[in-house]
Amino acid sequence: MWAIIFGTVLVGGSTTAFLTMGRSNAPKNPENPELLITMLTHPIIHNASALGTGKANITLVEFGDYQCQFCARFHRETKDLIVNNYVNTGMINFLFKDFVINDRPSDKLSTLAAIGSYCAAEQGKYWPYHDEVYTNSKGENTPWVSKNSLTQFAVYAGVTNVKKFSTCLDSKKYENLVTTNDNLAKSIGLTSTPTFILISPGQPALKIVGAQPYSVFQGAINQILTQIPS
Repeated sequence: MWAIIFGTVLVGGSTTAFLTMGRSNAPKNPENPELLITMLTHPIIHNASALGTGKANITLVEFGDYQCQFCARFHRETKDLIVNNYVNTGMINFLFKDFVINDRPSDKLSTLAAIGSYCAAEQGKYWPYHDEVYTNSKGENTPWVSKNSLTQFAVYAGVTNVKKFSTCLDSKKYENLVTTNDNLAKSIGLTSTPTFILISPGQPALKIVGAQPYSVFQGAINQILTQIPS
């Protein structure tokens, strides 16, 4: 397990209760901390790149499950505010990584939905697909996730070669990538979705657990920004 040190976020002069803070229970000396930061802040494939201008040194990484109802709440209530105020203005990057917690042995539908995101990425539609899935979320372990529904979401997202997408989904072409992201989440001690890691060079990483209100993210990001030399 990797070691990662988490800092403290102050909002309104007091520590935000929704944040998990302190040292993880991982070994104190990871073999390659630079590799860990690279793994956290870079997409697993190029076409699933982070939102942002590419020039920001701060990255907000969401670990999420496509069936997670609280991930869907974050998408509906908070994501666009962060993107409009911090990502599109070049202050931070926003990256999503899979952390599958709602799979069942009988179906593994969260994994299937995640595979679909990379199938859509082949046609340049990773983020539109991502948004469509969360926009149409019907909660955890309900029948709304299926090959047919995911294919329809891909079409809504602008995927034009439906046969290619369907073949990719059927073959589970990107299942290993989903597993890699999932193992990364577990290796740094994450246990629930959504969990967010806010990373800036030279600063302790900040961890935000749950679909917290925009003000919590605003406070965390502003705290990091004030610590960066102008």
